[in-house]
Amino acid sequence: MSKKVLITGGTGFIGRNVVNELIKKGYEIHSLVYPPFAPEQNNLFQYEMDLMNSEAVKSFLEKHKFENLIHLAWYVGPKCHVHNFNIDWTIATLNLVKLFVENGGKCFVGAGTISEYEYKYGYLLEDETSTDPQTLYGNSKNAIFNIAKVYCKQNGCDFKWPRIFNLYGPNEKSQRLMPTVINSCLKNEDVKVSDCLKYQDYLHVEDTASGIVAVFESDILGAVNICSNKPVQLRYIVNKIAELTDFKGKILWGAIPAAFGDEIVVGNNEKLKSIGWAPKYDIEKGLKQTIAWWKEHNKENINV
Repeated sequence: MSKKVLITGGTGFIGRNVVNELIKKGYEIHSLVYPPFAPEQNNLFQYEMDLMNSEAVKSFLEKHKFENLIHLAWYVGPKCHVHNFNIDWTIATLNLVKLFVENGGKCFVGAGTISEYEYKYGYLLEDETSTDPQTLYGNSKNAIFNIAKVYCKQNGCDFKWPRIFNLYGPNEKSQRLMPTVINSCLKNEDVKVSDCLKYQDYLHVEDTASGIVAVFESDILGAVNICSNKPVQLRYIVNKIAELTDFKGKILWGAIPAAFGDEIVVGNNEKLKSIGWAPKYDIEKGLKQTIAWWKEHNKENINV
């Protein structure tokens, strides 16, 4: 395997951790970035690129030639699960795959998602659970999976599709569940959450990144769940954060509506474990590390 990797989305929540994991393993990383750029480090080369500009992508790949591509970039702004931008990203991704393969690409790793699955089954397995997404985002990702896996097979390129489940950790968007609860607790403000009775599958972002890299380095092809295989109730997470921050205020259960209706959504990760992957964090260790990060980054706003 070539030690040179082209990556998109390398400055994002997951991507920055994937880049760090690859660099630790001795890879030379070439990152297509829509500014701002990541801090400079050895073996990281960054190029400004709008992936919607098909001519610019074509020129770059014709000039540079890569055997390995890890594609993590996608629209993650407001209403990302329903936004029409998902169509644009589907077209841009299929164009990227095609141009990558036409210019010597040998291994394509794309970011799949839990949102491809039909949640009603609760326990999700890559090769058994049906994919019947309920959102434009999930359908867009699933369409890429179905088209690109066949295109890559026909054209001699390995196709790998890590399906990413719920995750948490440093640099997560502040409006999501764990950062919201952590920061409310640290500021000693009332914690406003849903009833939090649902069960989800959460994995620390560093473990997610190491899982993606493990899939990249392995011989495994197709979809691979990147998940913990351990259902955790959201109420447990909220209470654990309160405990770890020594929070003395009120938790207002049911103050906001639940974001989803399914009682339990958890993934089987036997395929991921079969290639030697193991998580570094359990939920408590991961929350401690994440809380410490928020303390450090919000010193001016909290009492620590």
